[in-house]
Amino acid sequence: MSDGLAALRRKIAGAGDLHAVVRTMKALAASSIGDYERSVLALADYDRTVSLGLSECFRQARADPEAAPPIAAGPSHAVGAIVFGSDQGLVGPFNDVIAEHAVRTLAARSGAAQVWPVGERVQAHLKDAGLEVLGTYAVPGSVEAITPLVAQIQIDSEARRARGGAGQIREVLVFHNRPLAASLYEPVDQRLLPLDAAWQHSLAALPWPGKMLPEVMEHGATTLRTLIREYLFISLFRACAESLASENASRLAAMERADRNIKDLLENLHGRIHRQRQSAIDEELFDVTSGYEALARP
Repeated sequence: MSDGLAALRRKIAGAGDLHAVVRTMKALAASSIGDYERSVLALADYDRTVSLGLSECFRQARADPEAAPPIAAGPSHAVGAIVFGSDQGLVGPFNDVIAEHAVRTLAARSGAAQVWPVGERVQAHLKDAGLEVLGTYAVPGSVEAITPLVAQIQIDSEARRARGGAGQIREVLVFHNRPLAASLYEPVDQRLLPLDAAWQHSLAALPWPGKMLPEVMEHGATTLRTLIREYLFISLFRACAESLASENASRLAAMERADRNIKDLLENLHGRIHRQRQSAIDEELFDVTSGYEALARP
């Protein structure tokens, strides 16, 4: 009996330690979700400013043919994709969901697909699906680490274009999970490039918020390139931040399930140890009663 009680106490102690770890991970995941969601909200005002700047550049370009933006898509055959996933576990089907969405979407497009995964775990899923992986980026661990990642992606893109490889890419898509309510998320995609005429017309239709229209200096060539670079930065930053928020939401959901399971386990273990204690007490009382009755016999 003592061995059984000792084993149960060890199991209870181990489950208690694991419960403490799970609660800590839940708190960290919940805190991280708030940080990434606030970063996306803070980005909205800057996105609005950049969009208005692009809108005025395109309106001026319509009035001045010499100011036409240098946006063109050369002959190409491949489709590029940036897929945001996870480097860590305990996220449930997070990587499976976004990888399946990316594979299904890319399969519906003509031409070969070339992917740049963000995260080693999603990279494995994409490789298993037969996609060509050109390079892998590490998943940032904080809001502050998103900017260096996006900057590196832009630098690599510019270097590829300088080598002449960018002409082989017909369009670039971005895939990531977007957070929903109640620790849920959904896979989404966005066409990042090319910046075609339809995109220009949609931005040119944005109304200017004030009565005084701004003037773009020097035909807007330098300003336009800068704004386009910022537009691409915002799109990638938002995709990364939403992916990280979704990852932590998935981890939070997994930790909540683990929390419930550990509580059920602890309740079961405590019930078993109480029953064993009661059984031991009953046996001792039975022995005492039997001994008393034996002594009381004439």
